[in-house]
Amino acid sequence: MITRRRFLQSIAAAAVTPALTSSCDSSLPARGILQSDPNRIIDLPAGFSYTVVSRKDTPMSDGLQVPGAHDGMAAFDGKDGRIILVCNHELYTPEKSWGPFGNGYAGLPEKFKARIYDRGDDEIPGQGGTTTTIYNPETHQTERQFLSLGGTEYNCAGGKTPWGSWLSCEESSAGPGPFQVDGAEYKRDVPHGYVFEVPSSATELVKAVPLKDMGRFEHEAAAVHESTGIVYLTEDNWHSLFYRYIPKQPGQLQKGGRLQALAIIDQPSKKTHNWEAKDMRVNERLATHWIDLQDVDSDTDDLRKRGAAAGAATFARGEGLSVAGDEFVFTCTNGGQARLGQIFTYRPSPFEGTSAEQTAPGGLSLLAEANEGSLLKNCDNLTMAPWGDLLVCEDTNHNDGHCALVGIRPDGSQYLFANNTYSKSEIAGVCFSPDGKILFLNIQYPGLTIAITGSWPI
Repeated sequence: MITRRRFLQSIAAAAVTPALTSSCDSSLPARGILQSDPNRIIDLPAGFSYTVVSRKDTPMSDGLQVPGAHDGMAAFDGKDGRIILVCNHELYTPEKSWGPFGNGYAGLPEKFKARIYDRGDDEIPGQGGTTTTIYNPETHQTERQFLSLGGTEYNCAGGKTPWGSWLSCEESSAGPGPFQVDGAEYKRDVPHGYVFEVPSSATELVKAVPLKDMGRFEHEAAAVHESTGIVYLTEDNWHSLFYRYIPKQPGQLQKGGRLQALAIIDQPSKKTHNWEAKDMRVNERLATHWIDLQDVDSDTDDLRKRGAAAGAATFARGEGLSVAGDEFVFTCTNGGQARLGQIFTYRPSPFEGTSAEQTAPGGLSLLAEANEGSLLKNCDNLTMAPWGDLLVCEDTNHNDGHCALVGIRPDGSQYLFANNTYSKSEIAGVCFSPDGKILFLNIQYPGLTIAITGSWPI
């Protein structure tokens, strides 16, 4: 595995280094030189291939259909060598044709409906949620697939926990009540904007329980500090906060906890966007503290505004979030002077979450900022590869209008590993199988999960 220092050095150069198209050292074969896909799904380097694991509208084992808009995802060890994938579906209630129920919701048993979060007056429930897929890597077959979380909205990203669950985050702050879209009437029964936990061990739809102490806002991604159980959270908003949730009992998030927002010592309400002025410099490390947030389940959708007014730092659309050794790396899709993205790290205090952290505070660093010369633009979901490269999903109209999976080497150079040249869709959900041999990736539209295999340098 890459060392923390080497990893951080690579990211610091990542957004300003031109793409390289030849292999070197333990590099992947001819990284950056992609082969056109005859099936028109995704282009990969020579020596790599993919299998479709999940496809929109395919019948599932529970009688429902695979929903579309595949987004954040994680892979877990299953029984007998199987891999369990828990995948978000970023769907809005009116997107019935993309949801899991089709026209069959009315005929579902009450026992099933009782587990749905927002039943929509039993007319049109929330279409978002998660599916769980049991994949056999030996046969390259999907053996079972079912809806594991239902009735939620805009399930964008989330995070894998050390205790074997997926935190599915709603990128929404919609309230209950009737609403109209294109003249059609809809109804929400409950508020949205929460985190939901889905055990990887679930074998059927789980009861959707919002973790309200983790706040109500436009959630994006989550990552867990394994030694303390603290959960870090990003927010997809133009002026968002970076949060942490300190649970009363580590690993038991539903038992409540405290939500806080990151702030910079001696620089209250600091803006990190760098839109009009250079408010943050690359490689500058700023000492941090955390501000307690009150009324975190407010129906006024102003948590980020109240946090900023209390001194919290603000970010330009916080999105992907990943553990990187003893630090956390997160992306801001619209950050930087060119508004083409930033990458930050947060280094926890040795005394994270305790009163002693004041003696050795954590630190925030801007590690990269994209410009027009960068290969990587509008960074989103990301993960660390077992051999030390960072793999980052794009959500952009650059790269000839297509979104790519961009690799960043330890020397800071960038390359295309995969390119979605066949649609305008973002790619998302990048994650490796627990043994590091399979890379899973989502193409949000038309709605696919693929499993990529090849000669990885591991």
